[in-house]
Amino acid sequence: MSESSNSFEKQAKSLFDESVDQLDAATLSQLNRRRHRALAELHGHHIRWARWAPAAGVAAALVVAVMLALPQTQVNSSLPVSDMDILLGEDSIEMLEDLEFYAWLDLQEEEIG
Repeated sequence: MSESSNSFEKQAKSLFDESVDQLDAATLSQLNRRRHRALAELHGHHIRWARWAPAAGVAAALVVAVMLALPQTQVNSSLPVSDMDILLGEDSIEMLEDLEFYAWLDLQEEEIG
């Protein structure tokens, strides 16, 4: 397999070299100018991105520092507590053990109210 691929590569290279040798000077000059223009454009895009990379890194570090420095927001205690909040709270296991009792209490409140 490697011998056939080597011979194919050699044949392709020789055909390419022959086709390049047959080009006239104007075409070679035009190809060379376009190649240099493409490389300059590629290099220009790289420089523009690299110019902003340190500023983006500093901005990201500042955002993280501010988030860590600010105190954590407090939960508003005036909000009503729902049943799910109670069940998902710290005492949820104890409440689940007495779930029938709490259902009975709920029925008593409905009957009274």
